[in-house]
Amino acid sequence: MSNESKFNAFAHKFKYRSPLWIESDSDLSKSSGSLSGSGGSIQSSSSDSSGSVNNYLDSKIPEHHQSSASGFSDGNTADENNEVLSEEERTKLSRAPVRSSRRKTGGPRRLGRSEFSMDEDDYSPSNSVTSVNSLASLLKEKLQGIPQKMRKKPTDYKLRAFVGLMFLAIVFFVSFAYVLYHRQALTKTYFERVRFNGPKRILSIHTKDDVEILRASLAVGLGVSAKAYPCLETTHGEESWCLEWARALRLRLYPLRRAASTSASATTSSAINATCYAIHWTALHPDAEPTDCFDWGETKLRWYGGGQSLNLTWPLDAGAIDFTPFITGDIQKAQWGNVLSRYFINSKGAALIVDEESPLHVSVDGGRRRLCLRAKRDDFAFASGASEPAELKYNVCTARDMKSLHSAIHGHRSAPLWDGLKPKDMQTLESLISEPVWQIAPRFKRELNAETISKYTEDVINLGFLKQGHVLINEFWQSEVGDLSVDRSRFEALNVTVDKLHRRGFKVTFTVQPFVSTESANFADAVQRRLLVGERSGDSRIPALTRFKSSASAGVIDITNNRSVPWMLEKLRGVIDEYNIDSFFLDLGTAYDMPRYYRCERNLLNPDQYKTVFTRTFEAALDTVGVSGAVALPRPPAFVALPPFESSWGALGRVIPALLTYGVGGYPFIMPGAVGGDIYWPGGEQFLPSAKGPTDTQSNGVALPERELYIRWLQLATFLPVMKFTHLPSKYNDERVLEMAKNLTVLRQKLITPLLLKYKREALEEGLPLVRPLWLVSGGDAALAVRDEFAVGDELVVAPILSPGQTTREVYLPAGVWQDGIDGSLRKGNRWMHEYHVPLHRVAYFLRKPDDMRF
Repeated sequence: MSNESKFNAFAHKFKYRSPLWIESDSDLSKSSGSLSGSGGSIQSSSSDSSGSVNNYLDSKIPEHHQSSASGFSDGNTADENNEVLSEEERTKLSRAPVRSSRRKTGGPRRLGRSEFSMDEDDYSPSNSVTSVNSLASLLKEKLQGIPQKMRKKPTDYKLRAFVGLMFLAIVFFVSFAYVLYHRQALTKTYFERVRFNGPKRILSIHTKDDVEILRASLAVGLGVSAKAYPCLETTHGEESWCLEWARALRLRLYPLRRAASTSASATTSSAINATCYAIHWTALHPDAEPTDCFDWGETKLRWYGGGQSLNLTWPLDAGAIDFTPFITGDIQKAQWGNVLSRYFINSKGAALIVDEESPLHVSVDGGRRRLCLRAKRDDFAFASGASEPAELKYNVCTARDMKSLHSAIHGHRSAPLWDGLKPKDMQTLESLISEPVWQIAPRFKRELNAETISKYTEDVINLGFLKQGHVLINEFWQSEVGDLSVDRSRFEALNVTVDKLHRRGFKVTFTVQPFVSTESANFADAVQRRLLVGERSGDSRIPALTRFKSSASAGVIDITNNRSVPWMLEKLRGVIDEYNIDSFFLDLGTAYDMPRYYRCERNLLNPDQYKTVFTRTFEAALDTVGVSGAVALPRPPAFVALPPFESSWGALGRVIPALLTYGVGGYPFIMPGAVGGDIYWPGGEQFLPSAKGPTDTQSNGVALPERELYIRWLQLATFLPVMKFTHLPSKYNDERVLEMAKNLTVLRQKLITPLLLKYKREALEEGLPLVRPLWLVSGGDAALAVRDEFAVGDELVVAPILSPGQTTREVYLPAGVWQDGIDGSLRKGNRWMHEYHVPLHRVAYFLRKPDDMRF
């Protein structure tokens, strides 16, 4: 075999055996003839045969396929321009082969290819010819990259999870920022402690420690889409701010620099330790009704005050009542009772004082847990100014605690209640506290005469342990309501009877009303003189008629008429002069006793304002011991009476909430109803046989109160400011009842009366009630909800039994050291006592002792 043939065979074999050979067969055949050199044989050089072959192969590799650091190079290889590469460039090229551009040929692609051959289209830098060391390094790098990629996969998932969490966090923070913007950023702060969120109309008041004590939703029902604008006009100086909702409502808020009284318009009192703000809503449209609701759910507080209702209890948030006019009524028929106060206080030290000019409607929404105030006019309760826009004006006052706030508002510091009292007035006040009131109130007029009054007072004296006190005679001392003169047919010698009562130590009080029955002899005279309330849209000469108690038809004396007061005073003074009457009790009825379309000579804001004008007119001219209803505090010594209660256990349970509500409302002197309930006194009852009979003795078809009910009621009444009797304990013909009555009388004379007289001065000075809720005695959340206990001043806690057959009860004692009134033991306060035993003949009470008493 020739040398050329051997070389071709060697080259062909090397091509298919060596992975470094990349030339195609066609290229090899083309170049085979040139291998022999000029002489047709392989030329030798200083290099070995392999080097010759490498030189030859390098010469045959296309220039774009040649590597700058060929595996066959000796390190001094030159490019096509015979330029020698530097050592640094060779190092770079050996580590990272540069990819060459593909050769573009116009010839047809070869179909027959070896599995090791490679076209230009399949070329990549990894397929380029490199040195053995470079290829080994590249192979090693590739092999090491495989597990490295496998190790990176979990890292990729963690990265994706991290990115997802970051995305969710960003969404959360953006949403939180949005809510914060609307709740906080849009909430502006006024007067340091008042915050108002305009879009949601949320008003909140905070203490100096940033504790929220009141939260209100303003303009309820206006709609969230309504937009507020600053008012064009401002009042009350630069410290006020004003917002207006177009054609709907206008709101003004400004601080009060002086103390607020129970009237939101009164700001002339001396400075006190309370901060007050005035809120004034004005309706800009006849159908607009300003409504503000005060939440007690989120703020977790309790509300007190207002008035008594069958649907409400103590505290107010324990019941529910729909929007209704805030006027007095018969508690058995209307929503509100006989005594009201436009004053509400919560357990965190914030109070609402509504202006008397506002046509107030009140709602207690137990479902949504809020107290709501609304200004709305109608044709009866708030008919005055019907053509004018409704206004809701009230003050919000705050102090460090409930007791200081209550004292600040009802303190009467600028005009204390004792200012202007005469010695006789003070004596009357003290006698009402220390002596009983004997109420003679028969069902029928014929049952009341001089003989029954004389017999009743004799029975009182025969008891031997009760003081004489005041004899209170109902309106049946007249023949007809409005006569204002004694019925001589039943009282031929009433002056003799009254003199006898005076000698026995009694004081005589007549009940008088502002109503004149159409059967009265004075009715025609009053009509002729135009002294009666007229019809709103009728002839002023025709009086407006109504019903009142036993009178099916009656007119109402127009107390705003300057002619009516002298006319009435003249007749009453004639009674005083002739019969030596000591005092009067004003039975003013309720707002619903006024004619539906009443019209007085001077416009009244509401039918309850009539009571206020009547009381203030006659308390200065007549000796007055009490009023049957009120919306404003009468001057002492007049007591405010509780509403009549029927003789039942349910009525007994309502006595304490009514006492506490009226006391918080600003009435310190309260006269409760008769022991056993305000059933009418049957005229022949005192003539019952003296022999022992059943406990529920009957006479003239009227039963005495149940024996156990009477005993528990008497125990409760022993601790109240006034003890009022209709049924005497002797009528039960039971020695145990009499013995218990004696013991309670001694307890009252020795312990209770001195305490009441002591706190009478505090009531006249600071306006605090004689009978107080436990939270006025000491703090603590437990005291806020107690509705069947009360305190006399700060020194005595009473926990009576109010249910039939019950001899144990739960008792809460405020903080301090207390002496048990039953067994004399010392009791630690600020805790509940469970299953405390109270037998039928005892009453649970606890007297405060000094803190070091236990030592």
